[in-house]
Amino acid sequence: MLEEESGYRGKAEEFLQAFKKGAEFTHELLKENERLRFRVLELENALGDHSAGAGAEQSSVLISRIKELEQEKQDILDRIRQVEDENQDFANRYIEIESENNNLANLYIASYQLHSTLDFKEVLQIIMEIVINLIGAEEFSLMLLDEKNGDLRAVACEGMDREEIPPVTLGSGLIGQTVQSGESYFTENMETYQRDILNPMVCVPLKIKDHVIGVLSIYKLLIQKDKFAQVDYELFTLLAGHAATAIFGARLYSDSERRLSTIQGFLDLITK
Repeated sequence: MLEEESGYRGKAEEFLQAFKKGAEFTHELLKENERLRFRVLELENALGDHSAGAGAEQSSVLISRIKELEQEKQDILDRIRQVEDENQDFANRYIEIESENNNLANLYIASYQLHSTLDFKEVLQIIMEIVINLIGAEEFSLMLLDEKNGDLRAVACEGMDREEIPPVTLGSGLIGQTVQSGESYFTENMETYQRDILNPMVCVPLKIKDHVIGVLSIYKLLIQKDKFAQVDYELFTLLAGHAATAIFGARLYSDSERRLSTIQGFLDLITK
């Protein structure tokens, strides 16, 4: 993650240098344009001074030269506009990269928090905070797969009661199909979407490599967020992997702790 963040910052620096070079080039073009304008003015004055006594041939040469200079000036103005457009593109891209860097930094901190604990409830709480703060979701649920019976059951949710989220059979409906296929789902029209527990606007499987252990279903975004940016899809992918790993590790730890406690109790009973 640090190498990726460093790479993004390196690209941002390259764009910034290109932006500065473009600004310097624009300044030079403006100076050259000013010089040409001054030269045109000199030639026009010269033409005026010699118009009374100069011959038609000399006047024609001066007029031709003026037209050439006017054309050169127009070419320079066109180039200036082109450079200004390129500078604007560089500036917009720099802003995008800066935003991506911030999101990656936030995700790095969030993933560090995820993997800093083996307590199952703490892991779920951290995932909820990430989805709210980084993704901007207001209503969503987190369901985990029961390997024994193949059902998906809600273990955490935000903006709704967990009791109103029914179990989902693997392969059944949008949620069950998403878990079975391992492919994320995003609704095509977020503006007209109406909340449906079994058909969320976003459905992201939580998986470790090809093994799916659960699903994140989003039903409503915060009011200030009306669409997903490209970086959001990247965040979903990274979050799904980190969340799945953290949940899997916490569940293994909880199971081992419970088994150890059972064994210890059994041994204490035997020794007594």
